[in-house]
Amino acid sequence: MSSFRVAVVGATGAVGHELLRQLDRRDFPLAGDPVAVASARSAGRTLPWKDGSVTVRELTPEVFDDVDIALFSAGATRSREFGPIAAEAGAVVVDNSSAWRMDDDVPLVVSEVNPEAIRDRPRGIIANPNCTTMVLMVPAKPLHDAFGLREVVATTYQAAGGAGQSGITELVEQARKLVDDVDRLRADGLAAEAAVTPDNFSKAIAFNVLPHCGDFDEDRNTVEERKLVEESRKILSIASLRVSPTCVRVPVVVGHAIQARMTFRDRVSRDEALAALAEAPGMVVEDGIGRDGEPLAYPTPLGSAGRDEVLVGRIRSDLGDPHSLNLFVAGDNLLKGAALNTVQLAELVAADLEP
Repeated sequence: MSSFRVAVVGATGAVGHELLRQLDRRDFPLAGDPVAVASARSAGRTLPWKDGSVTVRELTPEVFDDVDIALFSAGATRSREFGPIAAEAGAVVVDNSSAWRMDDDVPLVVSEVNPEAIRDRPRGIIANPNCTTMVLMVPAKPLHDAFGLREVVATTYQAAGGAGQSGITELVEQARKLVDDVDRLRADGLAAEAAVTPDNFSKAIAFNVLPHCGDFDEDRNTVEERKLVEESRKILSIASLRVSPTCVRVPVVVGHAIQARMTFRDRVSRDEALAALAEAPGMVVEDGIGRDGEPLAYPTPLGSAGRDEVLVGRIRSDLGDPHSLNLFVAGDNLLKGAALNTVQLAELVAADLEP
């Protein structure tokens, strides 16, 4: 089997660290150590790698010399500038930012959903979807194949960690400040909100739920909600798919969850849905109501943290429409939602490049 020279751009960030860990954990066929790349201020730092370390190099055009695959997780601005440079140098770029997702010449790929799309990459770039879209697409695809998906009403519950390490830090620091002030949390919530100063989020995230993920547009939708609409259509190749999202930030460290009502062309029952999901890759069904010896089982964001698989449960027929189904989905937004899928796409690229 061939081996490949791989660069990790944004290696010092949370996702960058996880990309390096996944390359090692999944025994990616590397030609030498990965090329760890970050901003000029991080150049010269060392990062752990296997039993030793790698030294961070500054992000310049020259770092892509002789690189076969470049994994980008350094933000949309750097991806827009350096993604084409890396591709021009001969690397296949797998980008984890929002920079290229809706470009018609860039495939948007979930490894278990539309892996064949990686082969058509005229720009030399493949885009990793938004972490929330990613989690939802894993069960959506087998259900669409079986019943013909027409509409999704989705309410997301997105972890503070979706805003990066600073979002996690903000949640933890606010929780420490408010945890002993139960009377104010119970009887004067506005004062509790005012007792902390939000940075990543628009209001206090500790002990709270915020119907606000991403900037608002003129129609009062947010960036996260727009992503869920547009990316779902592109990944599933359903231009007419109707998606009605509400994205909510919750006080969870890592793990995004989605309550989805899916409407199909065909009538669908719970048993039929379970059969369609049973053999789907990248997914675990956790669905038990605790009767007749059956364990109580359902997905939670916390329960998804650190797991590769997307968790699916609370699968039930809709009470008002025999063509609709309700389900609850959870997945680790740093793993499947970002680093894991990026490395899985790199594995698909490596197979495609194999002579």
